[in-house]
Amino acid sequence: MSEMKKVLTANRLTDGIAVWLGANGQWLENIETALIARHQEAVDALEEAGKSAFNDNLVVDVEVIDVDEVDGDIYPIRLRERIRAAGPTIRTDLGKQAEFKPATAA
Repeated sequence: MSEMKKVLTANRLTDGIAVWLGANGQWLENIETALIARHQEAVDALEEAGKSAFNDNLVVDVEVIDVDEVDGDIYPIRLRERIRAAGPTIRTDLGKQAEFKPATAA
């Protein structure tokens, strides 16, 4: 059985940017800085942090998502979340998508 790996993501209310909850409790723009929950109690804590941030009008569209780690990098499992992490799928030479490193097969 594989190890559970989940992160908390949302969209910042002030500008709509995709953000991830970091270990420092801040909403950060880079998935690489996200706090990874590896057991159910940690997932429950992420969900509570997300509810609190939503209620405080900091973020919207709060969701705990599945991720994988490849060579120390974090990759969302679902395509929607990969796009949110990397940026638009057009003009890959611009924005944060220009810095995105695709996962390689092992």
